[in-house]
Amino acid sequence: MNPVVYIESLDQEGHGVARLDGKVVFVDGALTGEQAEISVYRRHPKYDSAQTVRILKASPYRSDPACPHFKRCGGCSLQHLEASAQVAVKQRALEENLARIGKVGADIIAPAIHGPSWGYRHRARLSVRRVDKKGGVLVGFHEKRSSFITEMDGCPVLHPRVGALIAPLRRLIARLSIVDRLPQIEAAVGDRVTALVLRVLDPPNAADEELLREFAAEHDIQFWLQPKGPDSAYPFFPPLAPQLDFRLSQFDLALPFRPTEFTQVNPGINEALVNRAMRWLAPRPGERIGDFFCGLGNFTLPIARLGAAVVGIEGNAALVARAQENARLNGLALARFEADDLFQMTPEKFAALGQFDKLLIDPPRDGAMALVKSLPPPTPDAIPGPRRIVYVSCNPATLARDAEVLCHVQGFRLKAVSVANMFPHTAHVESIAWFER
Repeated sequence: MNPVVYIESLDQEGHGVARLDGKVVFVDGALTGEQAEISVYRRHPKYDSAQTVRILKASPYRSDPACPHFKRCGGCSLQHLEASAQVAVKQRALEENLARIGKVGADIIAPAIHGPSWGYRHRARLSVRRVDKKGGVLVGFHEKRSSFITEMDGCPVLHPRVGALIAPLRRLIARLSIVDRLPQIEAAVGDRVTALVLRVLDPPNAADEELLREFAAEHDIQFWLQPKGPDSAYPFFPPLAPQLDFRLSQFDLALPFRPTEFTQVNPGINEALVNRAMRWLAPRPGERIGDFFCGLGNFTLPIARLGAAVVGIEGNAALVARAQENARLNGLALARFEADDLFQMTPEKFAALGQFDKLLIDPPRDGAMALVKSLPPPTPDAIPGPRRIVYVSCNPATLARDAEVLCHVQGFRLKAVSVANMFPHTAHVESIAWFER
């Protein structure tokens, strides 16, 4: 007989957390407050992993998943939780991390940034594999807890222009000579063009090329081919097309990008996040601001548009070149950029950058520990440091860790914080925090 457990909470991956005979159990598909019959599929010394067999008492926030592939596909983990409750779970996860890891609390919990829950993904990396037992080629996300690819003909979280192409792509790839040498498709939707980057381990032959040209013309997309790393990608057909870009309308900015360069998957939430960051940072003419982990200028260019001199620093030299070109295209002489490994920041290197009035920090999941430790300390004889920091995070644990240093060592106060629901139906927590000294 399967055991029955009470779900106490959700973890940061969206699993229900329960206890069975005193041992923690993480339960797939169960929600806080539910009573569930479970089946343990993996045992560990300190915890077990289980799947839901049957819900005996359902949460009032349980929702019917809109995607028929939800139970199998690993692309989403929270479609069974009502959309507003998803945001509340993420806000609670953020606050709990700040309290437990950072030992800090915010003066203000600002309203969450959220938007449409479907069709929001303008960026995606889809796996490709020929599986004869399942009727041919599969294109999609991996199954939960598996390297297998989910059998699907569409995806409601992808931008409609991409989601509608999954079935046609399956048929196209099945006809190519390189069907077993094409493991991945990267999709990027811009304001004017949709690009699909085919990772090709062998070059397509003449017949393949003709099929690709016909498909691109029929579906109004641009194919790129990527024979090696991301920098090797090049436009195949049509060779000349409108450049991929996204817009930040409030600041009259257009930011071109290559389909293999990093941009946020959800441009609507990104624009709202940039708007809030600018309100909290409040750039002014005469100020000098540092934008660390600046990428292609997502925050740097709005700072310059508002009149402040800004230095964008990024470890990826190709993105620095893109940011410089974006600044030139938008006529922003106040923005300049440098390439540097910010994970190797030191107090001496930071001091050599000159004095900053404010900072914008937008690191990857690893956070910005070396950077926050390198800031000038709050002592009378120290070089004056930034008085305000806006920190955009994609990992609440590393944000909390860095917040502990900022608040308990560097003398900042956490003035405000909120989540941004960049990835609806997943447990991913994006957030923004305002520190003041």
